[in-house]
Amino acid sequence: MPKTLNPLQLVADRWQPSARFVERAALACVVMSVIIVVTGGAVRLTQSGLGCPTWPTCTEDSLTPTPAMGINGVIEFTNRMLTYVLCAVVSVAIVAARARAPRRRSLTKLGWAQFWIVASNGIIGGITVLTGLNPYIVAAHFLAATSLLTVATIMWLRTREGDDEPRDVVARPVRQLGWVLVVASALLIVAGTVVTGSGRHAGDASKDVHRIPLDWHEVTQLHVDFVYIVIGLTVALWFALRAVKSPGGPRRRVVELFVVIMLQGTIGYVQYFNDSPEVIVGTHMLGSCLMWVAVLRVFLSLRERGEAPVLPAPAGEHEALQTAAASSR
Repeated sequence: MPKTLNPLQLVADRWQPSARFVERAALACVVMSVIIVVTGGAVRLTQSGLGCPTWPTCTEDSLTPTPAMGINGVIEFTNRMLTYVLCAVVSVAIVAARARAPRRRSLTKLGWAQFWIVASNGIIGGITVLTGLNPYIVAAHFLAATSLLTVATIMWLRTREGDDEPRDVVARPVRQLGWVLVVASALLIVAGTVVTGSGRHAGDASKDVHRIPLDWHEVTQLHVDFVYIVIGLTVALWFALRAVKSPGGPRRRVVELFVVIMLQGTIGYVQYFNDSPEVIVGTHMLGSCLMWVAVLRVFLSLRERGEAPVLPAPAGEHEALQTAAASSR
């Protein structure tokens, strides 16, 4: 029977991307994942959440915004179009990972996982509009975007290492402390979505948008409590790494995380004591993404998987290199 035609295999037969290209393609996914979070926040902060009042079209009669919808329609529709840019970037990463030899199925799977998260979150975004910016759906929309950032970051970091079984580079209790840090950071992000759902930026000023029925100040205090927990865990992890004389990489990652948390905390306090100005809130969302990436880098630095595989040289080239090396002695 003839082989099934596989477009990705056809590309792989004709194109051999470098390891650097695959890594940069994966990094581009991380960058676009951050951008889509920040632009999504800009939609809410400019009161453009219902700039396009329906989905998947912008209005009942138009795919694109009409002049009567003003700048809010343009902002909301532009954010929808960025999803297609994100899909294109993810597609390049999938193709590059598939075409790279030796083939690494782990990278290809991570690329496809991103694609399906993007598709799923597009549907959640549509439900967000159709439900009139229900705060619980909005929170799910943000958390799905964070899931995308998680997978994108893992793929990026995996391009720089091998496919061996993970091996801890620190003692097991230290590795477990890293797990606790990840969980606490995730809860911090979830608490942030509750702050958003109960806060003053509903996403659209022209309609009575439902809010989470909680006291905004009390929820913010809970969010701050998680910040202190994450800071404490970060400091504890740094001291633990020093105590076990870990390699320098994990300690550098922890220091980087600490710096990001301090900057993010400063932005948060400025936001709180100035009644949440839009620009500061947007910056805080960017900081949330950067903090989460830093947390993942810390956690994944606590184990290793060997060197990234390289394409072996052809037999003739290998023999020529050996002859050249022998003649140079």
